[in-house]
Parts: sequence; structure tokens; C-alpha cells
Amino acid sequence: EPRMMTLAEAAAYCGRPQKRFRAECPVVPVAFGDRDMRFDRVDLDRWLDGLKAGAASTARADILSRL
Repeated sequence: EPRMMTLAEAAAYCGRPQKRFRAECPVVPVAFGDRDMRFDRVDLDRWLDGLKAGAASTARADILSRL
């Protein structure tokens, strides 16, 4: 797996459709040059691990606050 992923790659990595991924994922992409935004796999793993560890209610509240 590449360390830095496009939106499509990051969504697929997390097993989410792109539209849903953008709404759910709190990970901020890293800017590489001119409009090249990439998601760090380590940050995605940290977010996913937090969901598994029972932090899902906190993540849901964060998602709802952003909608």
C-alpha cells in the first residue's frame, strides 16, 4: 500500500464510497503542490483504530457537528 493516497484510494482503503468517506472521515489531507491532496495511511489507520477501540460515539458526534 502507498503511504500517501488520493481521495479515491483512501476511500477504497477504508472500504467506504467516496461521498460517504468525505462526510465521515475527519482526517485532513496533506497538500502536495498544486491541488494535489493526499491522505496519509498512518492517519487513516489511527482513525480506524479509534473507531474499533470504542471511540465511535465521539467520531459520530464529530461527524454530526460537521454536517
